[in-house]
Amino acid sequence: MAIINKLELLTLLFNEVVVAKSVWEEISRYENKPFHHEIYNFFKGKIQQIKGVNNLKFVMDYGESESVILYKELQEDFLLIDDKKARSFAESLEVRCNGTIGLMSASKEKGFIKNLNPLFLELLQNKRFYSVDLLNSVLKQHGEQELLF
Repeated sequence: MAIINKLELLTLLFNEVVVAKSVWEEISRYENKPFHHEIYNFFKGKIQQIKGVNNLKFVMDYGESESVILYKELQEDFLLIDDKKARSFAESLEVRCNGTIGLMSASKEKGFIKNLNPLFLELLQNKRFYSVDLLNSVLKQHGEQELLF
């Protein structure tokens, strides 16, 4: 979301946004990235440490596993996660998941985004890997021109 300058959508869509401490630590390693400053400013003060033990770190990425545990501890409504494998595993644990594309679709429905097409193109141009079929399906659902490749 930072890559397309749309982090503010999170606060428009949700009452509360938190990030697992391990995810924050991963993000913080990329200080030389052009979007680091925006991420830092948006998430500072929203960092949460899990209370329990991370017993999932052997089956999924550390940040994602800690996010699943934090979701359960805080009894959140859903977890924002894009990685397909991690999302499938989280859903097998009865975690309600949503991803960047789902959030952008909801933002379009609520009038927070005018056009998805240029944002999807920008994501792809910045090496974010999404299925073009998925993106086109969402664009079609919102009456926008599909991506042509």
